[in-house]
Amino acid sequence: MFAKIASAIVCGLLFGAGLVVSDMINPARVRAFLDVFGNWDPSLAFVMGGALIPSTLAYVVRNRWQTPLFDDQFHVPPKTGPDARLVAGAVLFGVGWGMVGLCPGPAIAALTTGGWQAGLFVGAMLTGMIVYHFAFARTALASR
Repeated sequence: MFAKIASAIVCGLLFGAGLVVSDMINPARVRAFLDVFGNWDPSLAFVMGGALIPSTLAYVVRNRWQTPLFDDQFHVPPKTGPDARLVAGAVLFGVGWGMVGLCPGPAIAALTTGGWQAGLFVGAMLTGMIVYHFAFARTALASR
C-alpha cells in the first residue's frame, strides 16, 4: 500500500513540476497558444508533443505486462463511443480552458505561485465537482 501511495505522490510531483517548467501554469501563454488566428504561441504544442513519449511508453508497458508495479490490475476505461455527456463535458472543458487559460492540473500546480486567480479557479472547480456529484453522478451510477 505504501508503494502505491508513494508512487502516486512521486508521479503527481513530477507532473506538477513539468507543468511549472513548461509554463503551462501561465494562463497568458495558454491563451496565446489557443489564439491560432492572432498572436499564436506554438511552444505548448512541443510540450504536448513531448507528453506523447511517456504516454506511448505507458501503452507499450500496458500491452506487455500482466499487472502494473504497484497495483493488482491496470485500470483502463472501456472503449465506448462518444455520448452526449462526453461531448458536453469536452465542450465545457474547452470553453473554460480558452476563457481562463487553466485546466485542472495546471491550476493546482499554479497554486504554488500564490496567485489568487489560481485559488479562485480551484475553488470554483471543486464547487463544480461537488455540485455535479450531488446533482448528476449518483443518478448516473445508479443507472449503470
